[in-house]
Amino acid sequence: MRILLIDDSKTMRNIQKSVLKQLGYNELEEACDGQDALNKIGSFKPELCLVDWNMPVMDGLTFVKTFRETDKSTPLIMVTTEAEKSRVIEAIKAGVNNYVVKPFTPDLLSERITETLSKCGANS
Repeated sequence: MRILLIDDSKTMRNIQKSVLKQLGYNELEEACDGQDALNKIGSFKPELCLVDWNMPVMDGLTFVKTFRETDKSTPLIMVTTEAEKSRVIEAIKAGVNNYVVKPFTPDLLSERITETLSKCGANS
């Protein structure tokens, strides 16, 4: 499964990569912001995206809205420090399929990915 990690923090992308590799996901691509992610989507064709909210150039919410204009089905999980209920609702309305608040445990990330893929009918 191809997974795109969108986060301006290299450390956070490395943590996510480590967790995903433990779960058996090896086709991983990284993007440092929403614009970078949009540039890579065409060639990488992700089957799941993990998106940070707060990033320079293009934030995660703007990325989600832009991405959803052309792709309604690829699962998106917002992985962010934004924990207020209003932010979660805003992200879901914009088109994310699930939400993980940082800091997270590997188990929680794994659970959210499994949950999201089964809800979206994707093959994990």
